[in-house]
Amino acid sequence: MSQGFVPGDEYALRNTQVQPPPGGWRNLTSQEVERLVKNNNYAENWDSLLVTDPFDAGQIRNNRFFGLVRLGAVRDVVLEYHDLLLPVGISNSLIISCDIGNDAALHNVSYIAHYIVGDRTILFNLDEVHTTNHAKFGNGIVKEGEPEEVRIWLEVMNEGGDRKILPFDGMVSADAYLWARYRDDRALQTRLLEITQGAFDPRRGYYGTIGNGSVIKNSRILKDVKVGEGCYIKGANKLKNLTINSSLHEPSQIGEGVELVNGIIGYGCSVFYGCKAVRFILGNNSSLKYGARLINSFLGDNSTISCCEVLNNLIFPAHEQHHNNSFLVAALVKGQSNIAAGATLGSNHNSRANDNEIEAGRGFWPGLATSIKHSSRFASFVLLAKADYPAELNIPFPFALVSNNVSRDRLEIAPAFWWRHNMYALQRNGWKVRHRDRRLSPGQIIEFDVLAPDTTGEICQALKILEPWKDAEGPVEIAREGMSGEGPCYERSRRPVVVHNPAAACQAYREMLLTWAVTTLVPQVEELLQQGLSREDIPRRLNAMAGEAVGEWVNLGGQLVPEEEVRRLRRDITRGTLADWESIHGRYRELQDRYEALKRSHAAAVLRFWGGQEEIDSSLWTRACGEAIGLQEMIAERVYLSRRKDDQNPFRRATYRCAEEMYAVVGAAEENSFVVQIREETKEMARRIAGVS
Repeated sequence: MSQGFVPGDEYALRNTQVQPPPGGWRNLTSQEVERLVKNNNYAENWDSLLVTDPFDAGQIRNNRFFGLVRLGAVRDVVLEYHDLLLPVGISNSLIISCDIGNDAALHNVSYIAHYIVGDRTILFNLDEVHTTNHAKFGNGIVKEGEPEEVRIWLEVMNEGGDRKILPFDGMVSADAYLWARYRDDRALQTRLLEITQGAFDPRRGYYGTIGNGSVIKNSRILKDVKVGEGCYIKGANKLKNLTINSSLHEPSQIGEGVELVNGIIGYGCSVFYGCKAVRFILGNNSSLKYGARLINSFLGDNSTISCCEVLNNLIFPAHEQHHNNSFLVAALVKGQSNIAAGATLGSNHNSRANDNEIEAGRGFWPGLATSIKHSSRFASFVLLAKADYPAELNIPFPFALVSNNVSRDRLEIAPAFWWRHNMYALQRNGWKVRHRDRRLSPGQIIEFDVLAPDTTGEICQALKILEPWKDAEGPVEIAREGMSGEGPCYERSRRPVVVHNPAAACQAYREMLLTWAVTTLVPQVEELLQQGLSREDIPRRLNAMAGEAVGEWVNLGGQLVPEEEVRRLRRDITRGTLADWESIHGRYRELQDRYEALKRSHAAAVLRFWGGQEEIDSSLWTRACGEAIGLQEMIAERVYLSRRKDDQNPFRRATYRCAEEMYAVVGAAEENSFVVQIREETKEMARRIAGVS
């Protein structure tokens, strides 16, 4: 007969988590009990072991059952995963108060308590799988009767914990940034805590879950862990207080020797080979490998960390850090970054208190064996040459190469270095990170293009800084501010700060602004012309589209948002207009839907800035299009030339018998697929620009 339940009993919350089978559960027949006993099974109370049909008692052997245990269909079939084949059923296991799904295989599970196991799931050779009555599954909440002290925080960006945030399932980079950045907004901080606590049921008694089709084998401890569908866990040492998001289309994997405590893992993630993570969030499609240590940190989508130590960080999407001897602590890294071997970022203690912070814009790339101190700040796409930088840095020039000239005892900056000297790497960066975005369910839309509203805004500010030296062609000393901090501060020292060739840098920056502004506006102008707008009216429409000035944009976790929209977002959260995380995420989506329009408005303002005019007229638009066509040709040529440098480097050629062998191994610049792709893309864009000029 079907089993009934009393509301409010110890299984009340569990019953809300379980979908009963179509025919309900039933008690065992006397013949089934007899068969189970002969198979060396023991139950504290056989009436508390419920089954559904079909049920083959011969598949249940050498087990002990306690509490209410409910079994789905058990048939004489085999489950296969890779080379592992196991019969459906339960053997050599201790089961306490669990629901087991249809056609599941549990073998040699020494202890499993308070879990809901999905259909076609394999659990094999496990020591302890257990859920406590106060399980939070990695979310930063407290349960009924718990003191505030047990709440789990992530201490991101700052070792002192002064920017701590509460992790929760579904948290995206924008949420973490909003919470950690605006600490002076007390009302916002209070509301975010209330919203997070209110997003989860504080009642005790929820069971852990293991989703359909998951495989967990040869692992030691899983305690208070929620596992999604299709997840593969093998050889893990300890998994505690976690949510592991996984689906049949975006499975996550946990490998050998891994220890994870107090965290949220996104869809499509992998954690392998002895990694340790404590108080952390992994964004979707991210990886930890080869002994990486991730502590008190948020790692954004599409990121990989291996063989290194990462502490107290907020890292936006598309971060790469692959080397055993790199170290990153107390930093905000805004994505598309690459941390080289030997980099020790923020490890130099320079006060008697906790070190402070590092803020690095998109595309941050410190070179081999680079060492920098807190507190330092870098614009987008700053490349640090190999050096031990002796003092704190503040670099406002995007796309710059920064170096420490020891022989002359000065800091040297080459603004717009990427555009002038390595167009291949610059153009390939955006393509590369977009190509690596394999998320099927992206939690947040990310801007991958290197030229975008945030970087063009930084370029405009850099041009204003360089204005006094815009005609200087040699090295120019722009600061020697000493320790007072008065005026522009680029390095906290008394030594000179030198900019290389400001005239060429300003020219390059202006080329970047023009290229982005025109290519961004071309689709809009094409659409207007198709709607019947005359060419003479194009400037008027562009002026109507433009904002009053080149506004500031915020990199909100990889999504670019105008500063005024971030202020409105904060205000609406504080006032309760956005009362939960679902509505806050809805605002992100709304802003993304408006992104193209907002970006084009910014592009029109950038075009006016480039032209030095208050309005766009026909002359400015025609001149801009003409120069932009030439720049498209220049981009294609520079991509080729920067790639060809490798072919012409005699030291690179020294390891090959002949040029033919080298080309057979690394390919020739002329045949490089990305060089060919850029040539085709720039040719097509030049044609489109000509069509709207």
